[in-house]
Amino acid sequence: MDTTLRDGEQTSGVSFSVAEKLTLSKLLLEELSVDRVEVASARVSEGELNAVRAITQWAQSKGFERRVEILTFVDGGTSIDWMIQTQAKVQNLLTKGSLNHLKYQLKKTPDEHFKAIEIHVLEAQKNDIDTNVYLEDWSNGMRNSKGYVMDYLDFVCSLPVKRVMLPDTLGILTFHEAHACVAEVVQKYPDIHFDFHGHNDYDLGVANAMEAVRAGCHGLHLTVNGMGERAGNTPLASAVATIKDFIPEAAININESSLYKVSQLVATFTGFRIPANKPIVGQNVFTQTAGIHADGDKKKNLYYNDLLPERFGRTREYALGKTSGKANIQKNLQKLGITLNDEEIKKVTQRIIELGDKKEIVTTEDLPYIISDVLNSHAIQKVKVKSYVLTHAKGLQPGTVVSLDIEGEILEENASGDGQFDAFMNAIKKIYKKRKWELPQLTDYAVRIPPGSNSDALCETVITWKNKDKEFSTRGLDSDQTVSAIKATEKMLNIISI
Repeated sequence: MDTTLRDGEQTSGVSFSVAEKLTLSKLLLEELSVDRVEVASARVSEGELNAVRAITQWAQSKGFERRVEILTFVDGGTSIDWMIQTQAKVQNLLTKGSLNHLKYQLKKTPDEHFKAIEIHVLEAQKNDIDTNVYLEDWSNGMRNSKGYVMDYLDFVCSLPVKRVMLPDTLGILTFHEAHACVAEVVQKYPDIHFDFHGHNDYDLGVANAMEAVRAGCHGLHLTVNGMGERAGNTPLASAVATIKDFIPEAAININESSLYKVSQLVATFTGFRIPANKPIVGQNVFTQTAGIHADGDKKKNLYYNDLLPERFGRTREYALGKTSGKANIQKNLQKLGITLNDEEIKKVTQRIIELGDKKEIVTTEDLPYIISDVLNSHAIQKVKVKSYVLTHAKGLQPGTVVSLDIEGEILEENASGDGQFDAFMNAIKKIYKKRKWELPQLTDYAVRIPPGSNSDALCETVITWKNKDKEFSTRGLDSDQTVSAIKATEKMLNIISI
């Protein structure tokens, strides 16, 4: 059962609109193929009422009305009336699973609580509403008031209840305890359908879900992206992949190839970004960064495990950065359909490493621009920008000091300008004017991020120059806009000196 739209909505700051709840319900049931969805809490708001009405109307048209569930309360029939208004057919009745909660929150005896539950369940049955029951704080109940839990289960066996749902409400169980506690109730009550509802306070949600399944529970409650109160609930994608791979005898209907798509949509609706390293759905989890891993992938898939990206509608990526090796570069070149020789790959790899040392992120989309920049550089440079100092301060005109190496002769000038690059060009002009050398006229200056790139690694500057007999362009590539313009200018100085 997916409870993103109910328990997941208890994430601080999250509230789904009617349209969002309907959209996600459709995706969860039809595309992702979860067995059931818990979509709302009764009595909460007019918006919840409208959302459940919309979902129920759609579910009826598909024959899914018994797969849509609502959290209800032991409240003298108010929740039942609310359910009738929405035409919902399954309630998940919140009851107390620990003596501590019963005594201090409800201030009732077990017999009083049981009697109220019985009245509520029978009233639901009269109105053609199925009942599942939550034993809130069940995990603490098993630790501290096991006798009460067993009395409750003895009592509930006599009622028309479809499922008994066992929440680790505060996320306190270790996986050893989760197994032991679930196994104890499953073995003692073999005719009850038990669901396990985990929380992730100790980051043990997936481990606890696994052990609950091993112990014999019949269902799990999960949320997309682990949405939920505090540290959240057991994440759907991780639990599904783990159980499929390590407990193959467990029957799971989930369409894994839609997990990533639904995850992205929930992230968009909630505004809660998915951590890049989150298993299955994180941005980086199918990205190899180290060159040795890419090399191993070429050699009998040495760095593959069973979590193949294609299972989840994704592809394996090979990141470009300072730990990238030749194999990583080749993987990305194959993706782009580009072939380079060993010497060219060596030059491109070195440039990517230089960018990585600046803590820049390089993407596949950046690669053609890096290749063009590196391979179009002149092997023999007559003119080199040996060094420069750029200054820019509020209230003062930008300035620069530039040192050029022209065939071994070091020439230096300083100048100011309307901007850092303008100051740089003024210093170059001074150097060339003193020696009566002509410079072409700058006629166009364009700056852009390489198309398709979503990184901050590269800035491309293309400058168009015009001299007496022709017009030509040079381009520079760097993470800094001014530096990329300086590189484009250096190329121009070498072209005119040929």
